[in-house]
Amino acid sequence: MSTIIIGLSLGMLLFLLASGLTLIFGMLGVINFAHGALYMLGAYLSYDITHRSGSFVLGVVVATVVVGLVGIAMERLTLRPLYNRPHFYQLILTFGFILVIGEAVKLFWGLGYKETPIPALLSGTVEIFSSTIPVYRLFVIGFGAAVSIGLFLALERSTFGMLVRAASSDGEMVQTLGLPASTIRTAVFGLGAALAGLAGAIAAPLFPIELGMATNIIIDCFIVVILGGLGNIRGAVAAALLIGIVRAIGYAYMPSWVDVLTFGLLIVTLLTRPQGLFSRPTRSA
Repeated sequence: MSTIIIGLSLGMLLFLLASGLTLIFGMLGVINFAHGALYMLGAYLSYDITHRSGSFVLGVVVATVVVGLVGIAMERLTLRPLYNRPHFYQLILTFGFILVIGEAVKLFWGLGYKETPIPALLSGTVEIFSSTIPVYRLFVIGFGAAVSIGLFLALERSTFGMLVRAASSDGEMVQTLGLPASTIRTAVFGLGAALAGLAGAIAAPLFPIELGMATNIIIDCFIVVILGGLGNIRGAVAAALLIGIVRAIGYAYMPSWVDVLTFGLLIVTLLTRPQGLFSRPTRSA
């Protein structure tokens, strides 16, 4: 049972990060290599604010808002002129942001490892089916589930979601109708960046905070986007949970094969369902 709980918590944490990337990648067509760096920035900001104020909640809120604002600035000032250019311009630009954010983190927080303590309310363990489960991992599962429901409702059942889908499919038509397509794109990018910051803040009490975390998780994040299908929130949830369970079982029983299992799942998916495990194939007219 403990392995399953660890897998679910890893999956939900991965979903928090991948959901922002699937929004940006799937709805804007932007390949944001700097998403992992935004995740890292959220972790460092949460650590800093939590240690200064003693409030983990404040650290999470500040990290989410600040990283979201950083994402808005990235989109408005640098990415917006590149939408009509080939994707490699976006790749080079977002890779540059990895370097910029990494240097900023070194300047403010140095090279050493940082640790964020688990908040007292969420510390301790509980017994579930004779297994000792950390309360914080249960919190991560519940929090991730709540965020997934909120995102689904926002994108599928709200006016904002309708505008986002319209702008992603035909931005010129939306602009012609008098709707602010550029503002919608900025909001989507800012929301995706904020989710990366939120993921970093929630991950801070679980893992050491260090510069390498920007690259350690981004590969799994892209795998979730591919498995789940571009722009598919339900697919991102299912794919993240699948990856989390596979990794948890792998770490428990065959640690040297964890990466092989993960990439094997990706390769099989690309060969059999390149549109993603949880997306419907598009029909030709």
